[in-house]
Amino acid sequence: MFKKGLAEVLGTFFLVFIGTGTAVLVGDTVGVLGIGLAFGLSIMVSANTVGTVSGAHLNPAVSLAMFINKRMSLQEMLTYFAAQLVGAILGSGLLRMLLSMTDLGTDNLAQTTYSDISTAGAFIVEALLTFILVFVVLSVTSKKGETSYNGLAIGLTLTMLHFIGVPLTGMSVNPVRSISPAIFVGGDAMSQLWLYILAPLVGGIIAAFVAKFLLNTEEN
Repeated sequence: MFKKGLAEVLGTFFLVFIGTGTAVLVGDTVGVLGIGLAFGLSIMVSANTVGTVSGAHLNPAVSLAMFINKRMSLQEMLTYFAAQLVGAILGSGLLRMLLSMTDLGTDNLAQTTYSDISTAGAFIVEALLTFILVFVVLSVTSKKGETSYNGLAIGLTLTMLHFIGVPLTGMSVNPVRSISPAIFVGGDAMSQLWLYILAPLVGGIIAAFVAKFLLNTEEN
């Protein structure tokens, strides 16, 4: 269990540091596509490295869906939750430290907030996009759908979801990805944090049931 937890710490660190770091440092240059690719590629790298140890969930919504579909125990899920949070905080913390050594300031850590969409709309967007991501994860990691291209499928899914998510909600679909920068930045990122925690979990729960009953992902 210790190795699995450590793998989740490391993988989530990769995801948050690389993804949010890209958004902060070169987001204006590479645009939504570049930011999406940064997150997607970090998932692919993690899936092909630490994924061999923990499965590279890197997201409480994924772990919750895995628990609901009995792919992991309650203890394992809680361990993954804690590890993912630690990894995310380390990612945002290191990014903030590096930014403090520059003239860029530390008020932008690619925190997720919404202003051009209603709260209900933001909730629907985050829940729906998380549903799509977790649905794909459950599908390609099932005994029926598992292939050597799992990491690629998941990474590209996360990339394409940014095209819709970034303009509307800043794109989270992962509670710890939003928690970690909010801790350091505060403000709207903290006051709106509940949505970025609850909506992805709801999306993950729905994905667990849909994947199980529509695609029969949990059958041998």
